[in-house]
Amino acid sequence: MTTKTEARVAVVTGASRGAGKGIALGLGQRGLTVYVTGRSTDKSLGMSKGEALPGTVHETAAEITRLGGQGIAVGCDHDDEAQVAALFARVARESGHLDILVNNATFIHDNLIDAGGFWEKPLDFVRILDVGLRSAYVASWHAARMMVPRKSGLITFVSSFGASCYMHGPAYGAQKAGLDKFAADMGVDLEGTGVAAVSLWLGPQITERTAIAVRERPDQYSEFMKIAETPQFNGRVVEALARDPALAKKNGQTLVTAELAVEYGIQDEGGRQPPSYREMLGAPRIPHPAKVI
Repeated sequence: MTTKTEARVAVVTGASRGAGKGIALGLGQRGLTVYVTGRSTDKSLGMSKGEALPGTVHETAAEITRLGGQGIAVGCDHDDEAQVAALFARVARESGHLDILVNNATFIHDNLIDAGGFWEKPLDFVRILDVGLRSAYVASWHAARMMVPRKSGLITFVSSFGASCYMHGPAYGAQKAGLDKFAADMGVDLEGTGVAAVSLWLGPQITERTAIAVRERPDQYSEFMKIAETPQFNGRVVEALARDPALAKKNGQTLVTAELAVEYGIQDEGGRQPPSYREMLGAPRIPHPAKVI
């Protein structure tokens, strides 16, 4: 068992399965203590196209420990701010510090990849803004209050090229664009503190949910998935980013993980180098330098 001073500590939200789970595993492979959060505790609550998705926070935590890190499962509904506050209080009590926050928790509607206009889809799509955007702000607020006094830490947001191009409709796109703006503006507030905030554009991910997407929409997703990234690859990128001695220069930026991987010499399974989709899907927005206080 690690003590309060022995290990680097990360929190990965929404880590029962999917990108969050893989990122948490990638961090665990590097020996971190990783608090993994999600609503699926004793059994999975994930669904896609009427199918149950596997995965719980306890399973993720156990796998992290098997990989050489220390996995700690925390049942947490990120739509409930009291539960989020309790999560960070626990991290402070047990570990004494926090080095990395990965904001991954969000709401994914069962009809996300369906064709059609936003008005033809359920109004419940708006929950991606409630959970995926609001909860990231709340978690970052708690994380910054732990990191700034120590003058060290990395806050990341799991975003995508959907912040630039049309992807899955306006609710999804607005959430991703909002995460990029969080990183930019939090980065302004964090200047000179030793803490950095960045938004990360991941490429297509090999997950339980995308496997179903390929089956449902092979015309749209089959070719992308042939060169898709494993979420663990992105976890290793996050870990390398946190150790970057020039991290302060990246504060406030939106970064493409495939491009960071080349910079840090990181490859995916089988020695693959996942491509950047910058030319195909767009480039991160560069914020205007004006500051209105």
